[in-house]
Amino acid sequence: MGTVTKSVAVQLTTAGMPMRVQIEGRIYTVAAEPLHWYERRKWWTEEHRAERGRGAGLVDHEVWQLQVQLSQRAPLHTIELRRHEQSGRWELIRIHDRGEYRTIA
Repeated sequence: MGTVTKSVAVQLTTAGMPMRVQIEGRIYTVAAEPLHWYERRKWWTEEHRAERGRGAGLVDHEVWQLQVQLSQRAPLHTIELRRHEQSGRWELIRIHDRGEYRTIA
């Protein structure tokens, strides 16, 4: 598994789930039901202090695990994306099958 931090563009369905991901100019289509969870982040290393009443996005960040492919006949690849609550920015954070595949990151 490779760990990276790279900004990506994500197109969402009307339900708010990732549908397509653009990584370095290539558009990957989500080919299976995504997994979605929240992870604790080390906010104290990024923030000087926690503002009173601020919770969402401070302690947890949203993570999506996707199986993506360039075309219907292309191999599936598993990646993880993180979405920043405040900015709406998406980052590619993990590539699970990096050893087999060089087109992502």
